[in-house]
Amino acid sequence: MQERPGQKSIVLILARELASKLSTAGFVTDERGELVYYNEAAEELLGATLAETAALPARDWRALFSAERLDGTPMPVDEMPGMIALGGRPAHDELCVTTEDGARRRLLVTALPLFAHADELVGVLIVFWPRRAG
Repeated sequence: MQERPGQKSIVLILARELASKLSTAGFVTDERGELVYYNEAAEELLGATLAETAALPARDWRALFSAERLDGTPMPVDEMPGMIALGGRPAHDELCVTTEDGARRRLLVTALPLFAHADELVGVLIVFWPRRAG
């Protein structure tokens, strides 16, 4: 089934619906990495609402937060799980983010590529879990 320009894939629509039901922080991006949706738990984690950041490209996610490896070195955007998933591979990592309000959080991040067909990447689902000390 061919989509019309501007029409979202049913896979993205369903991923958004799934993310909206999760109590875990979740993002959904389109195939270009543009932020399509993030849920209320992600809003709390980032300190910004979806309305404030709608349609943010993946390369500009640093406007929401800066990501670092556990040793404190900056994490290149291309090595973030969401960017790896945009390449068609699932990814999982543990990292620290600092949000605009200065809050630093240690997170487990899993990113899954979303395919409409075996060779048609339509987006990414990214889920974040706060890592507890201990």
